[in-house]
Amino acid sequence: MLKPLSNRVVLEVAEKEETTASGFVLPESAKDSPQTGRVVAVGKGVLLPDGSRSEVEVAEGDQVIFEKHAGSEVKYDGNEYLVVKDTDIIAVVE
Repeated sequence: MLKPLSNRVVLEVAEKEETTASGFVLPESAKDSPQTGRVVAVGKGVLLPDGSRSEVEVAEGDQVIFEKHAGSEVKYDGNEYLVVKDTDIIAVVE
């Protein structure tokens, strides 16, 4: 499994629907990148000058909303993930 470093978080991005509720198929140019995902791994946090670590505010399994165009796409073991900084995550869906 991927183990993120520092304040990085590995997300499994939710798939965007290809059609509208009324059945229209969306062209590639009309689709935005999805902004929701499930946290699959969390780093230990940023190392602070005093030797402690800042706590990452999300946990494995959380459903989150993140900034558009955030992070780096990674393919690992046949799956696609997004690795983002914890500061790119803007909300946890409860």
